[in-house]
Amino acid sequence: MEALLSLWHSTGLYHLTWGQAVMIGVGLVLLYLAIRKNFEPLLLVPIGFGGILANIPVAGLAESAVSQALHFGDSALLAQMASALGVDPAAGVEALMRAYHQAAPALQAQLHNLATDANFSDGLLYLIYTVGLTTGVFPLLIFMGVGAMTDFGPLLANPRTLLLGAAAQFGIFAALLGALALNAVGMDFSLADAASIGIIGGADGPTSIYVTARLAPDLLGAIAVAAYSYMALVPLIQPPVIRLLTTRKEREIRMEQLRPVGRLEKILFPVLLLILVALLLPDAAPLLGMFCFGNLMREAGVVSRLVDTTSNALINTVTILLGLAVGAKLSAESFLVLETLGILLLGLAAFVIGTASGVLMARLMNAVGKVPVNPIIGAAGVSAVPMAARVANRVGLESNPHNHLLMHAMGPNVAGVIGSAVAAGVLLNMVG
Repeated sequence: MEALLSLWHSTGLYHLTWGQAVMIGVGLVLLYLAIRKNFEPLLLVPIGFGGILANIPVAGLAESAVSQALHFGDSALLAQMASALGVDPAAGVEALMRAYHQAAPALQAQLHNLATDANFSDGLLYLIYTVGLTTGVFPLLIFMGVGAMTDFGPLLANPRTLLLGAAAQFGIFAALLGALALNAVGMDFSLADAASIGIIGGADGPTSIYVTARLAPDLLGAIAVAAYSYMALVPLIQPPVIRLLTTRKEREIRMEQLRPVGRLEKILFPVLLLILVALLLPDAAPLLGMFCFGNLMREAGVVSRLVDTTSNALINTVTILLGLAVGAKLSAESFLVLETLGILLLGLAAFVIGTASGVLMARLMNAVGKVPVNPIIGAAGVSAVPMAARVANRVGLESNPHNHLLMHAMGPNVAGVIGSAVAAGVLLNMVG
């Protein structure tokens, strides 16, 4: 009987908490949305599955060796680790974990050795997260792959659309202020939390993850889920905003055919862009640097093998690891809180404000300029490449079946990627 009881106590079911059960359910919902509804499946499939793995009790896939030792170690080990931290063992695991995170690196290494000596080891998802997200490597590699798949031609052919991409970033700073305002109704967002929430408005998943991993890693799961969910919902979110802020006559505006862009222009642009922005805002250099490097490889035309690897095998591999690492942060303690609802609402508001800002900027350009701009393409400035451009093209065709706006919309769409990277640099400089 004692053997059976011991076996039962070693099962995951015995240790399963209601929070872990709910988060496993959240992981299943993400898988459903990705597989059945085709919502950003490249990221939501690994994020959802990673969330399930992270919440399997006792397995410790998303926990460090020290965390597992503090949760499941015997009283002697717990007392030894508490003594090293200078904390009363009766204070509880959470107090010990806080003390561990605040400890000096040498003391953290000593506790890690104690945990490994007791046969505890770092979980797989924890290792992936530590290697790829705490260092920022995964989002940067994805940005390099995105750069290798990006054509700056439409932006270079119509440089004015850079203003549309810049205007669409207003949603980022509006959401930041909104997050701080929610503190008045009982939420608890620091400036770093608010900056991480605001970057959702850039509609750029890797940028959101990069900034959040640097500023507010505890919010990574909720912010990543919000960012990619709303990116998938762009076809539902943007059209009503566009129609509300434009007249049918404005939506029917025909734009001039874009001029051909030479190879030399395409080669020089990423180099000059990086030098200009990085000299003014060094915090934007990592994201923009990898983006411009990927694009330079594409336009140079002499490293086709590197471009093929970067835009296919490398970005696909990193996407899998990035999704699993984000899923590792889908813990009940950080996700099942009131602040998550605030993050979801602010993320939606950021998308709407960003879309509206781009459309209104296009209308302003029409008011002061001579060359007409269809305000629909302003909505593409939110940087969800290329979905936002496709949505703009579809809305344009609804008003005029002969008005193809896709290539025109790609200008602000690519500008939005640049704008979100610059906005990320500004936030990291202000808050980081």
